[in-house]
Amino acid sequence: MLVLVNGKRRHTSAFVNLGGAVGRGSAPADLNAIPLSAIEHIEVLRDGASARYGSDAIAGVINIILKSADHGGSISSKYGQYKKGDGIQRQVSGNTGFALGDNGTLNLSGEGSNNDYTNRAGDDFRTSSIGSTTYGQQVFRQGEPQTHEGKLQYNAEYSFNDAAEFYSFGGYSKRRGETAAFYRPSNASNNIAAIYPNGYLPLINGTLEDTSLVAGLRGELADDWHYDVSANYGKNTYELRTKTINTSLGLNTPRSFDNGTLTNDQKQLGFDLSREFSAAWLPYPVSVSFGAEYLHQGYQIEAGQAESYFQTGSSGLGGFRAADAGSYSRHNFAQYLDVETNLTEKLGVSAAVRHEDYSDFGSNVSGSLSARYDFTPQVALRGSVSTGFRAPSLAQQNFTFTSSQLIGNTIQEAGTFPAGSNVAQLLGAEDLKPEKSRNYSLGLVLQPLDSLTVTADVYRIDIQDRISLSSNLVLNNTAINYLRSNGVGDINYTSARYFTNATDTSTDGVDLVANYRYQFDNGVRWNSTVGYNYNHTKVTDVKANPAILDQLGRR
Repeated sequence: MLVLVNGKRRHTSAFVNLGGAVGRGSAPADLNAIPLSAIEHIEVLRDGASARYGSDAIAGVINIILKSADHGGSISSKYGQYKKGDGIQRQVSGNTGFALGDNGTLNLSGEGSNNDYTNRAGDDFRTSSIGSTTYGQQVFRQGEPQTHEGKLQYNAEYSFNDAAEFYSFGGYSKRRGETAAFYRPSNASNNIAAIYPNGYLPLINGTLEDTSLVAGLRGELADDWHYDVSANYGKNTYELRTKTINTSLGLNTPRSFDNGTLTNDQKQLGFDLSREFSAAWLPYPVSVSFGAEYLHQGYQIEAGQAESYFQTGSSGLGGFRAADAGSYSRHNFAQYLDVETNLTEKLGVSAAVRHEDYSDFGSNVSGSLSARYDFTPQVALRGSVSTGFRAPSLAQQNFTFTSSQLIGNTIQEAGTFPAGSNVAQLLGAEDLKPEKSRNYSLGLVLQPLDSLTVTADVYRIDIQDRISLSSNLVLNNTAINYLRSNGVGDINYTSARYFTNATDTSTDGVDLVANYRYQFDNGVRWNSTVGYNYNHTKVTDVKANPAILDQLGRR
């Protein structure tokens, strides 16, 4: 899913989703970085998105439209908690607008929040011969993390004349969070009883900074040509710190660690032109839009302090090793063409095509066809067919990490590796391929009343070579010896997983939306929307297990 803000591409986050939930292995855009008070509304583009917006729009696009009012404002606060003394939430947000002379606007939004952690862990009823007993005490955390966050967003426009309007928007956010790993009992192998005689709870602290800035010029040229030229910058940084120990360092272990930093950034230049033409052989004017884009993406892994990854590493969350560190980048040139017209008074059609050339994955062409037929002003039928393309993100290609995972009934250190790494290749990984899709949709639009609109759309999305994380491959002695004999040293993990084009999927769904608008005599407006979505995804093909895993006794 591609995220746009005011029609411009939003950068993605630096951290990869390693959990077992939906989206495992993905690195999506961080929507939490945008204050809710800054959002006017959100548009959902369901069909033909890849042909217009390119990679990442394989399953559609959401376009966040920012507030642009030049007057008024709002302020709100929120306080709540889940139960007494647990998960207290505090939030303050505001929005205001200003006029910039007679020709411009500036809209500002901000939000601050402070949320305590929730804990649903039970008491510990184990006994130990070391230290004081923790019997009957709550020593573990299971729930939402503790977070502190601040966000700012602006949206500005200034019109010089009919031919040129300057626009700019951007934001900055900083979020700190603290969560916990599994509790280490006093007599556990990953504890040093002389330091923590009662055991300890490793704490993981992350600091996420997000910066975005877009500036552009749009207007009208001679002969009714409309243009839009823009520059787009985005950066997301994730710093990891832990409060724990490294048992391999004995009593000399630090109690807190710098585990490293991840950074993802994008720079984009875009130029768009559009115009309406009349052709003698067509009954209605043709709207033509075309343009070109240059996109540069960067990804960086900074190693943590040496003690965070020495031998067993900092318990609970190992640091990024010096061997994991690196800077990676790629660029992409793209061109698109979009044509739209009415063939009859009731039948409208559109077609789009986009060519992209990635420095690491070569070129691709995506296209879309769509049509709408208005039976009456109150009843219309619409449909589309399109192809899509998504290049693996730089994070998916290069992310390397080691962390504690609950595998079976035991806590183990799990290593996550990019497909091109030596470890992954030895365990049967292949270089990642782009995901490709085919999208089909058919919809009905009804307007039984002037104030009521109802839409119903059914769709199908077939995706080939979906990228995800493999399951955790627990390494037996045979596998460990095999890795070591092939040059892999310092194996401080008991299982391994890597990114792979694991499956083909097919998603069927339906969207129902009803919108009702009413204006009272005193000028007050009522606008309500009800939506329903159902979708079902099935796996249509699972890639064969690499032969080497069978030979190593790993399935």
